Amino acid sequence: MSRFWSPIVHSLTPYTPGEQVAMPKLVKLNTNENPYGPSPQAIAAMREAVADQLRLYPDPNASALKEALAGHFGLARDQVFVGNSSDEVLAHTFQALLKHEQPLLCPDISYSFYPTYCSLYDIDYRVVPLNADFEIDVADYAQPGGAIIIANPNAPTGRALALDQIEALLAAHPDQVVVVDEAYVDFGGASAAALIPRFDNLLVIQTFSKSRSLAGLRVGYALGHAELIAGLERVKNSFNCYPLGQVAIAGAVAALQDGAYFEQTRGAIIATREALGARMAAMGFEVLPSQANFIFVRHPAHAAVALAAALRQRAILVRHFKQARIEQFLRISIGTDAECAQLVAALDEILAG
Repeated sequence: MSRFWSPIVHSLTPYTPGEQVAMPKLVKLNTNENPYGPSPQAIAAMREAVADQLRLYPDPNASALKEALAGHFGLARDQVFVGNSSDEVLAHTFQALLKHEQPLLCPDISYSFYPTYCSLYDIDYRVVPLNADFEIDVADYAQPGGAIIIANPNAPTGRALALDQIEALLAAHPDQVVVVDEAYVDFGGASAAALIPRFDNLLVIQTFSKSRSLAGLRVGYALGHAELIAGLERVKNSFNCYPLGQVAIAGAVAALQDGAYFEQTRGAIIATREALGARMAAMGFEVLPSQANFIFVRHPAHAAVALAAALRQRAILVRHFKQARIEQFLRISIGTDAECAQLVAALDEILAG
């Protein structure tokens, strides 16, 4: 604590990311990283971008990436916003679109960065509890609020709303911005991006970190009505008018264009997720239905914190949350088949002991 801190610093509770450790023969299933490398086309494009031109500033509008995203989603370029990771895009969204007289509505169990942004930007918010099955019930949002943000599929539960449920939420709140954070949508969910032409209050946020295997590159984007995007651009250009470097733009464009690799790797993750979920259910775990690249599980006879510690002793990392209602759950990222086999073998040993 420094006497030079601004007053707001004292009130902040920073977001705590998943543990990043150096450990021999580590099986890392705690941060929802993709177990498969980036598209070879993306790697080649990034290597080509590492050249003399790096002495120059990048395109401040990241036009090539916006054009690629617009074409991919059937939108206009002014309906696309890009930034350094979906976290930065979210930060600009909170500043530009989510601070109003009425509180922001968000789920009680969701991405824990949301309350952090509210504290940072002095945004009043109200949590809306998930139902008994850990699902978002859109009817529960029929209450006064200035805006709404949800993750779909939700994190850390992995449960997803169907597109008609998102549509119902948008139709019920025409005068509030509804932000749908879709970091995990490519693993089985239905993107709300298809609803953008019909709803000017919808903002969809996605990332290249998960399904495109580019977590180390830090590229995210938002899709929505041109006026919503203009608000994000105003905030971004008051903060950092060069958010993405040339290498990031080149890699993201190439990754988006390599549809075959994308389908191959996400298909492998989905298949492994289903197999792992079935295996853990057979071991006595409750496994929530997941449409993400992780599963959320608990065992009726074993405390989650003890299971996580026992796995860590065996060089297997999973994520445990101390938050009320979910303190007995573990979030387990989907790794390769071999990594998941190691996890199952370790759990068999732990449960038997």
